[in-house]
Amino acid sequence: MTLRLLSYNIRFGGRGREARLAEVIRAVAPDLVVFQEATDPRVVERVAELTGMPRWAARPAHSTGYVSRVPLVGHEWHYPAGSRHAVLEIVLGGGARVFGLHLSARFSKWSERRRAREIGALLEGIRQHQEGFHVLVGDFNTLAPGEVLETRRMPAWIQALIWLSGRDIRRETIQRLLASGYADGFRQLHPEDRGHTFPTWDPHARLDYVFLPARYADRLKACEVVTLPEARAASDHFPLRAEIEVN
Repeated sequence: MTLRLLSYNIRFGGRGREARLAEVIRAVAPDLVVFQEATDPRVVERVAELTGMPRWAARPAHSTGYVSRVPLVGHEWHYPAGSRHAVLEIVLGGGARVFGLHLSARFSKWSERRRAREIGALLEGIRQHQEGFHVLVGDFNTLAPGEVLETRRMPAWIQALIWLSGRDIRRETIQRLLASGYADGFRQLHPEDRGHTFPTWDPHARLDYVFLPARYADRLKACEVVTLPEARAASDHFPLRAEIEVN
């Protein structure tokens, strides 16, 4: 089975933009959408209705949620120590799992340390599943090693934070995943493409990722940033689409 997966940060709960979000999702026609900033279950329910996806889950004040076209075995929110947002575990048929993440925001040396701790806690929490097939997907709020931080294109207050913390940010979070045996899905398929997902009105940062255990990396058949015109008005993030063989 090939799973068409979409990761989508819908910004501030998505209130008032349900129709626009649904328009983007319908254009992509995914099987499963994993949301970040989906803090209002009524929005997720409405998007599920507008997209014809019969299964959905969200909780008040929880960032992660989903809508699905395909049957699922189950889902559960987890709370790794020190994490700002809960991690959403979605169990597919055959035991495959998708973990939806939303790591702490802001660019600085200090926030990057927090994100690295969050990833460490997550990896420890899912240790029992690391031998089986699974996917980590979501808004990681950080840059991968070697990618350019275009400070001049960021708001002045973020520029100030970066300057105060050493004029750059460390790349601990993604490096820790790579060192733990995960493959950066987009970068694997597009070694030269910047893949910027944020912000939609002036894309200059790749914050949204799909990671797979490196031994299963060949199961990723496609991974693209969805830059449809409709997406520019729907959120501040472009969604990330992936096609993955899960069985």
